[in-house]
Amino acid sequence: MVSWGEFERERPDLAAAGRALFYQWGVGLGFLATTTSQGAPRLHPICPSLTDETLYAFIIPSPKLNDLLRDARYALHSDLTAENEDAFYVTGQVRVVDDPARRATLEQAYLAERPDMDLRHLENQTAVEFLIERCLVTRTAGHGDLDPQHTVWRAG
Repeated sequence: MVSWGEFERERPDLAAAGRALFYQWGVGLGFLATTTSQGAPRLHPICPSLTDETLYAFIIPSPKLNDLLRDARYALHSDLTAENEDAFYVTGQVRVVDDPARRATLEQAYLAERPDMDLRHLENQTAVEFLIERCLVTRTAGHGDLDPQHTVWRAG
């Protein structure tokens, strides 16, 4: 598994597609898939964020956080687009960001994207980094495209 920065250096084309699709509405939006303790799938809307090196999120105390703390595997899919069926999807494992200096850097980057928020918003949230094992980028000519173009990448 690799960090976002490593992924971007290896496949800048796919990383650019992911950044554009996650941030198409101005802030990162996507859907996070986890598994419950019984092994059932669970899907959650989420606000992923990107720095040059890190794909991360701040997650409130919740079933999705409990899922990730118990089983670090995840799948993260970009939000839908209005113009076509393009998509960006990554899978891997999360790592809790527990280093105070690194967390502070991520907090500042997150808040810079959201000027209406302040640090109090993140106080009870857990910072997680999404390490990437696999990526899928789908490009389409529009809704109903019968010949979507898929690019798959795997770490290592």
